Amino acid sequence: MGFTLLTFSSDFAAGLSDSDGPRVRDTAAYMARRELFTTGLEMERSELASRREAVRESANRISFNKRVSGTDHSENDIHEHGEHFKRMNQDSLMHPPEFVIKPRSHTVWEKQCVRLHCTVNGWPDPRVVWYKNNVAIDPLATPGKYKVESRYNVHLLEINRYVELLDPESFQNFPHALSLDGPVSEYGITFKTHIVDNFGVSFGREGETMSLGCTVVIYPALHRYKPEIQWYRDDVLLSPSKWYQMHWSGDRATLTLTHLNKEDEGLYTLRVTTKSGYETYSAYVFVRDADAEVEGAPGAPLDVRCLDANKDYIIVNWKQPAVDGGESILGYFVDRCEVGTTHWIQCNDTPVKFARFPVTGLVEGRSYMFRVRAVNKSGMSHPSRVSEPVAAMDPADRARMRGIKAWEQSVVPGRPLELQVTEATKNYVVLSWKPPGGKGLEGVMYYVEKCVSGTDTWQRVNTEIPVKSPRFALFDLSEGKSYCFRVRCCNSAGVGEPSDPTEATTVDIPSAPGKVVPTRNTDTSVVVSWEASQNVTDLVGYYIECSVVGSNTWEPCNNKPVKATRFICHGLMTGETYVFRVRAVNAAGISQFSPESEPVEVKAAIASPAPPFGISVLECVRDSMVLAWKQPNFIGGSDITGYFVDYREVVDGVPGKWHEANIKFYLHDYCLENKKYQFQVRAANIAGVGIPSLPSDTFLCEEWTIAVPGPPHDLQVRDLRSDSLVLLWKPPVYQGRNPVTGFYVDMKELEAPQEAWREVNKDATEKKFIKIKNLKEGESYVFRVRAQNQAGVGKISEVTEPVSAVTKAGTKEIVVDVDDDGVISLNFECGDMTQDSKFVWSKNYEDLTETTRLTQETKGNKSKMIFNNLGEEDVGIYSCLVTHTDGASSSFSLTDEELKKLLEISHEHKFPVIPLKSQLAVEMMEKGRVRFWLQAENMSPNGKIDYTFNDHPLSQGEMNFDKNTGVIEMIMESLTPEDEGTFTFQLQDGKATNQSSLVLIDIFKQLQKESEFQRKEWVRKQGPHFIEYLSYELTAECCVFLKCKVRSNVYKSYIKGHQCLNSSSFPGWKHEEGHICALVQRRTSDQTNSSTPLKITSTDEGIRLYTFVNFYNDLLQVTWHYKDSAIAFSDRITSGVVGEQLWLQINEPTEKNMGKYAIEFNDGKGGLRRTVELSGQAFDDAFALNLTCNISGNPLPEVTWLKNSREITSDEHCILKFESGKFSSFTITAVNTSDTGKYSIYVKNKYGTESADFTVSVFIPEEAGGKKK
Repeated sequence: MGFTLLTFSSDFAAGLSDSDGPRVRDTAAYMARRELFTTGLEMERSELASRREAVRESANRISFNKRVSGTDHSENDIHEHGEHFKRMNQDSLMHPPEFVIKPRSHTVWEKQCVRLHCTVNGWPDPRVVWYKNNVAIDPLATPGKYKVESRYNVHLLEINRYVELLDPESFQNFPHALSLDGPVSEYGITFKTHIVDNFGVSFGREGETMSLGCTVVIYPALHRYKPEIQWYRDDVLLSPSKWYQMHWSGDRATLTLTHLNKEDEGLYTLRVTTKSGYETYSAYVFVRDADAEVEGAPGAPLDVRCLDANKDYIIVNWKQPAVDGGESILGYFVDRCEVGTTHWIQCNDTPVKFARFPVTGLVEGRSYMFRVRAVNKSGMSHPSRVSEPVAAMDPADRARMRGIKAWEQSVVPGRPLELQVTEATKNYVVLSWKPPGGKGLEGVMYYVEKCVSGTDTWQRVNTEIPVKSPRFALFDLSEGKSYCFRVRCCNSAGVGEPSDPTEATTVDIPSAPGKVVPTRNTDTSVVVSWEASQNVTDLVGYYIECSVVGSNTWEPCNNKPVKATRFICHGLMTGETYVFRVRAVNAAGISQFSPESEPVEVKAAIASPAPPFGISVLECVRDSMVLAWKQPNFIGGSDITGYFVDYREVVDGVPGKWHEANIKFYLHDYCLENKKYQFQVRAANIAGVGIPSLPSDTFLCEEWTIAVPGPPHDLQVRDLRSDSLVLLWKPPVYQGRNPVTGFYVDMKELEAPQEAWREVNKDATEKKFIKIKNLKEGESYVFRVRAQNQAGVGKISEVTEPVSAVTKAGTKEIVVDVDDDGVISLNFECGDMTQDSKFVWSKNYEDLTETTRLTQETKGNKSKMIFNNLGEEDVGIYSCLVTHTDGASSSFSLTDEELKKLLEISHEHKFPVIPLKSQLAVEMMEKGRVRFWLQAENMSPNGKIDYTFNDHPLSQGEMNFDKNTGVIEMIMESLTPEDEGTFTFQLQDGKATNQSSLVLIDIFKQLQKESEFQRKEWVRKQGPHFIEYLSYELTAECCVFLKCKVRSNVYKSYIKGHQCLNSSSFPGWKHEEGHICALVQRRTSDQTNSSTPLKITSTDEGIRLYTFVNFYNDLLQVTWHYKDSAIAFSDRITSGVVGEQLWLQINEPTEKNMGKYAIEFNDGKGGLRRTVELSGQAFDDAFALNLTCNISGNPLPEVTWLKNSREITSDEHCILKFESGKFSSFTITAVNTSDTGKYSIYVKNKYGTESADFTVSVFIPEEAGGKKK
């Protein structure tokens, strides 16, 4: 932007003489300045002052000449007169205004604020006036536009939201010798205004209510004083209406948007004005579409307006929505409603694609409101906000109603002027023109004529009634044809000549915008700029869309078109990477999308860093000093590239001027010995140099010659918790006469006196860190460090900032993780990161120098330190610090024990093994089939099994995997000689593997033979067959007992010699479950005589009395007696027969069941009685426990019984038996409470093992009388 700077001072010209004044005023420059920059009153005032000063100067000159010529003066008199003349005529001390720093040119974005500066010297203080295009700027005349400040000869002009893009303006700065007293005061008071508690960037949805508010602090506060409160949207002043409600409570200004629509989107500004000036605050409000009634329907149109209103038509215009619902918009429906009614009428039967529509069929003189709806394949959108009411009236009538007088002279009018087509579509055009010049405008009206292009036939359009206004719309034009138009004027005097013809033009869809450039702005917004569309007619604005990289989902950034080529997209996710695209909008439609922008990460833009702090001296050597300071809390989004140091000398407590040292840490050749200095430091990054720090304390530059060390420095607090912290420091730069051997740490409570300092460590520590424990939660502490060498303890370091022993909310610790690949890592997560934060890992609180052993990975708010090859050299304390946070840090101590444990877990994860419940075993099944099986633990359904034989895959056989039990089996129909070898099951479940093998070499032939035998037996048993062949047994009673076992239930005859016998031939014949028995009875009485004595045994339910007979049939009558009385059987006392055993069962026996029991046999010819006494020792011995298990295996398995995992040996109390290689029994005689426990049976042969567990619980029942047994 160019500036024209002119300087003038009426006070400076006031020193001219009478003869010089008119000559200067007559010059062209003087006249130009007078005409441009002064008013008549100001000029008169200036001329009077000039004349007055000139007369006084002339009188003084005449008086001086008379005194000199009349008397003889000495040199002293002349000097005294000169001083007196200076005092009397101060104008000789004045000097004209001059620009020390002139305003410079600026090139700015549209609507961006710009500040113009200049510095002017002059005496008296010049008065500064800013001009735009030779017109003085009045800040109060254009509220919110300009702001003028003058402080210490530095003058500022601030232009808010500069709206004329790249349009150079000439500002003329005129200093005058008139002093400004400062801001204008009201009631003698200068007001200072501050806007606090501001509203930020806001997001709403159509139909919602939103309130924007700010707290306004005005100092001094006057009772009932009310400033001027104004609200703007996009620089347009808002007025209270049904859409906007404004409220001022005395200290807070509130704007309520009662019903949000997309028209409400924009930049909202609050302006608070007092007589002393004004303050503003602005923030953007975004309005999203309401949820569509039909899924996929477009958003509602917006900004419905009436462009042209006449007596028989009104042209309605609107803006297309940014959201089309995923389907192209087919068109729009326009609805009208007469003011005073609530009935809406659809104006068009088919959708119109053009964003303008002429509504006809209106009643002249009535007012209407309009709304628009968009439609696509999915459905209809919500209606737009209704337009403002507009009357269907001829513009000439409207002007006449406003009191515009017509011309009285009546002559034939001339030609209409500047005929043009203002709007054109495929179906209608709108013509406008200017009335003819000269006389003859009384009662003028117009005729419009049209002609098809290429012909010379003109047709009058409005033949019946001429139009009164210089604007006319033609409808029902033939689509595809081109027309020319002309207009004639007419009045009572006649019809004038036609205007020059014109051709219609159409509005086309705009071209796509050009290159899109995104720029970082804040951690939730991005500035997007683009190249404007070329050759666009009636541009409405642009829509911007954004998409997270890789998501392929586009979201609108604005729902109201913006005309600028720069827009700030808010509401983005911090740390995500976005791309942007833009499309243009006009009445004809929406353009194609622009090319996608380059990806940009959402984070704050780079700024200059904040000032450092904590300047201290670490060493002083005659003419040089070593300084240290702390890094700024805010680094501006970019790493600090260096520091600039300024120094100044302090003499008698008065500091001098600042000088640049331009160094980073050392001040050499700048300081003088025994001089005192102050320092300030500025940090720099790629964005620039920040503001300087506060001046340091005053330091004396003298050489340190002490024997003890200097002060440690850079004290830092890490791992702050409610009961502990870690204090770090750096060793002193000045070590004294001997090297530093250790450090002492002191601490005290913040509020405690200086005498309360106490040592943390009694013995000096060689480390440069220490963990301080046993802190009191919530207490604030300060710390300091001292260094020690052979000469003693040195200077004390600077005291740390107060530290409160509190574990901050959200604090996390370092977590050790071993992943599935066995990779060991330390993980730390921070929830309080800023855009400048970084993870800094260290070992033993020192920077990591061995980078080959560790790899750092950081993503978002999580950081991971991976051990490449964990070993003994990695033992130590690992810590992680998050910079630019409130001390977020944590540490982890890797000890030798922890190292060993982690290595074991890592090996298990690298080479996982699927655990097995049992190894691969083989067993024989029916039909001679051979089953190979094993059982795995914790194997997922995705597990894979490979079956191999002699390292070759097996494809034959039935292979099963039970995912619930983990049983894996392979069944072979038979074994052939080729199957001799090694069978292997290979298991894989993810990365976990295992295998089990079985060698079939030594026992293969035996197994094969058994398989063949079992298969033959199965074939034989498919028909009727003997399971046990016929055999006989001769009893002691000389009875022959014939028996066999068959697999058929059909038996018809029996052969004796060569004679077939019936079952009736044998009185003892029995057939039960495949058992066939025949008893050749010699004497009936042998049945009773063969019974054995009654015996007592225990069962699961109680006590059983039993006896055996050689054979039993239904002819034998049996009766049980208790104490010589027949027993009445019940659920607790039952009897029965099993084979040849006759028994009496007493369930849950008690002492009431003790006594004499008897069984009596009667075969009709005689009887027999057997008795037993159930009492004393016999009753106690009845409570025995017998456990039996059927066992099979080849070779014969070994059997072991266990109690509570200890092996049991057979004795009188515990009797162990293993009979026939199949039945193993375990009997406990006289069971008591000590026999309670967990029992197991364990069987084993060379092919595998099997076990079974059970629990025995013994309790003492209680009798009714309280007696226990």
